[in-house]
Amino acid sequence: MEGRWNLLKALMMWELLWLPWSCLCQRRQQLPVLWIMPLSSEPAWGNVTAEVMPAVQLALQHLGKQPAPLRNYELQFHFADSKCDNAKAVKAFFEAIFYGPKHLMVFGGLCSSVTSIIAQSLKAWNLPQLSFAATLPALANKRRYPNLFRIVPSNSAVNPALVKFLSYYGWRRVGTLTQLEERFTEVQKNLAEHLKQAGVELVEAQWFSGDPCAAIKTLKENDVRIVIGQFDEFSAAKVFCCVYHLDMFGLKYQWILSGWSETSWWTHTGTSSCSAQSVLSAMEGAVSVDFETLSSQHIRGVSGRTPQEYKQEYDKRCMLKGLGSSKFHGFAYDGTWVVAKALTRVMETLKYREKYSAHRNFTVTEREMANMILQAMSDTKFFGVTGQVLFRNGERVATIKFAQFQAGREVQVGEYSNITDRLEFAGPIWFKGHERTRDHTHVYPQRMEISMVLYSILASISVLGILMTIVFLFFNIQNHNHRVAQMSSPLLNTLLILGTLLSYSFIFLFGLDGSYVPEGVFDALCAIRIWLISIGHSTAFGAMLAKMWRLHVIYESISFRKRNIKNYMLIGIVCGLLLVDMCLLTSLQVLDPLRGTVKEFSLEFDPHGRDFAIRPFLEHCENIHMNIWMMIMYLYKTLLVLLSCVLAWKTQHSNTLTLSHSGCTRISVCIAGPLSVIGAFLALLTRDQPNVQFCIVGVIIITCCSVTLSLVFIPEIILMRTDPDGASLSKQFHSAEREKESERVSEEKESSTKQTDSSASSSMTLISTALIDLLQSDNKYLTMCISELDMELEELTRQLRELSTLSYTNMVNMQDSGEQTGIEKCQTLPVGCSGYKDTEDINSPEHVQRRLSLQLPILHHAYLPSIGGGDASCSTPSSPSTQPRALMDLWH
Repeated sequence: MEGRWNLLKALMMWELLWLPWSCLCQRRQQLPVLWIMPLSSEPAWGNVTAEVMPAVQLALQHLGKQPAPLRNYELQFHFADSKCDNAKAVKAFFEAIFYGPKHLMVFGGLCSSVTSIIAQSLKAWNLPQLSFAATLPALANKRRYPNLFRIVPSNSAVNPALVKFLSYYGWRRVGTLTQLEERFTEVQKNLAEHLKQAGVELVEAQWFSGDPCAAIKTLKENDVRIVIGQFDEFSAAKVFCCVYHLDMFGLKYQWILSGWSETSWWTHTGTSSCSAQSVLSAMEGAVSVDFETLSSQHIRGVSGRTPQEYKQEYDKRCMLKGLGSSKFHGFAYDGTWVVAKALTRVMETLKYREKYSAHRNFTVTEREMANMILQAMSDTKFFGVTGQVLFRNGERVATIKFAQFQAGREVQVGEYSNITDRLEFAGPIWFKGHERTRDHTHVYPQRMEISMVLYSILASISVLGILMTIVFLFFNIQNHNHRVAQMSSPLLNTLLILGTLLSYSFIFLFGLDGSYVPEGVFDALCAIRIWLISIGHSTAFGAMLAKMWRLHVIYESISFRKRNIKNYMLIGIVCGLLLVDMCLLTSLQVLDPLRGTVKEFSLEFDPHGRDFAIRPFLEHCENIHMNIWMMIMYLYKTLLVLLSCVLAWKTQHSNTLTLSHSGCTRISVCIAGPLSVIGAFLALLTRDQPNVQFCIVGVIIITCCSVTLSLVFIPEIILMRTDPDGASLSKQFHSAEREKESERVSEEKESSTKQTDSSASSSMTLISTALIDLLQSDNKYLTMCISELDMELEELTRQLRELSTLSYTNMVNMQDSGEQTGIEKCQTLPVGCSGYKDTEDINSPEHVQRRLSLQLPILHHAYLPSIGGGDASCSTPSSPSTQPRALMDLWH
């Protein structure tokens, strides 16, 4: 292979050297031009120099047949092998400048880095350059490369045509897939600017260097339908293999390949896992966009030949030499014509000036010569084999062609002229669905709403709960003076009822969303929700916490004085919790208020394959620092619930005064507390599932409120029915007190017996003190019982008085009605009988009072053995109202 390339180099040098010598007989003026190109084959480009050599030879041959003044001059090319290496290219360039001849300009330039370095130095050497193969967009910067002209269009020249094509079909939403190489990334950046100016949305821009599947998958996930691909033919097989596997082709997708038009590239699948047929299936209908390498118009150009006739001659030469065809051969042909016409014009101008100049010794500087050549190239205009040759600011104004892959072959469907800014179609664009591809999936937004059935069920249960709460509220207010109600603290019960009412009301507002309330009202609804549930929870659990704290203090204290808890202390606990709530909620409302926000979820495509999708969205309340506020609120509520549960656990072995009343309160705390904490965290985890979240929150609130109210008030109602006047409360209370004192004394006795003899005296003192406390407690209990018996005796006395008065009235009536009958009966008695008088005296008020004064002391002392025996003279009975009031003070 190396020997073959050496032979090819020798042949090229011979042809270039022989051609000028063969024309010496014609006495044509030689115009030296430096040709900088790699003479060896490059992996990315092939042997471009060898493939374009036949085109240059044709141009030189055709120039020699042109009329004067073109036939008077001959281009003499001198080669400098750049080898696509910066250092070697610079070395070859300086050697060409040093060894001569004096070159008028530079021709060629393929590799971007080499062309960039040499083009920057040309201004200092006063040498213009014309490139026919350097397509890097960065070379269009005239500040850095003022002496560089390009007859080949820049890779970015296709971008205005692309935008025109997208606008023609109404595609306003596209994505790009770009290979990570400089020649492609520069084009992508330029395309993004053109798209922005045209108002086309660049949805997603993806790059790849190895496997493109991840980038293509991202494009699909973002619903990109129109994909502009910028990669070479070596990566194209991998790209379309991934497209085939991801099903990103057909009716819903349109691929546009920008910047290259290699033929039959799909047959080289390389390392891809797809066959050529799979790649062809994926790329069916894809559109390629590239500058026109050979004009399709049948117009005779500057050489007197049509582009088709030139192509036949070029192919014939390549076939004789066994060379392939390069996409740059037409630009090399037209570039040779540009160089010849520009240099000819400059030489003719110099001859004219020298002939007609007033100065006999006319000279021109190198800089002036370079500027004249640049100006001559700018003014050059003709129709060549690549179309209309025209320069604009040193860049070729080219024609862009559009081709589509149809049935495995590339069919030209249209072209765009940068000169006229017109897009013309030679044939129709084929779409699989017989209608143009949409640039996006038609998305129908769908609000994630709470089920009306679920909302109706929970709302109905909440209404029943509110009615039950109102019934308990009236019951609590009506019986607040009852002894049983006093033991349960009516004020705390009222606060408990208000807290549950707020919690029940929260369910109605929690089920409302944007479909039921306007947008502005939804923001206010967010604030009302959190205020309701927070205040309701703190009020209800604050009342439960106060109850548990009261029980804990009473049953854990030894001294009787420490058990006297006032109402303001219990209310103060609830107010303190509410104050903390108010501070937190006010700070939230002022610093970071809750707003109604919309959260969109991923698209749900039609399962039947229709070209539309549903995008669910959810309206919920959120603020900037949502996580921080939720953490503070949850921590505070969890501590409140935990403290209530701890106090309930500590008082679990206490025998309470109202049967199972306090026990039911403990049960309600242990049920509602953990449920509320678990429900809060479950609601946080199910934020994206409104039906599940609403069901969990509603069921837990209803359960907690209903269980708490039932366990607090139903025992009270049962106790009031079984003991309407509360007479048994004092017995139960003192019975529990005596049992507790007895247990304490027995514990102290057991502990004292285990001590050493040295502590016997102190143990006896403790036992004596405990016995004295027990006797005092018994004395107080007996005193209360006596007081209650006195009340009962007083009631009996009142009733007897009423009966005696009634009996006396009846006797008087009987006397008036049956006086005569009585006298007749008395006449049957013995003489001296005075029955009437005796009967009247026995039932007289004086006799009744006398009998009561004798019977009541006997009845009073007869009750003493039934209560354990006791001498009434040992204690002074209290008034009937003193002991009950003292009993109530223990619980308030």
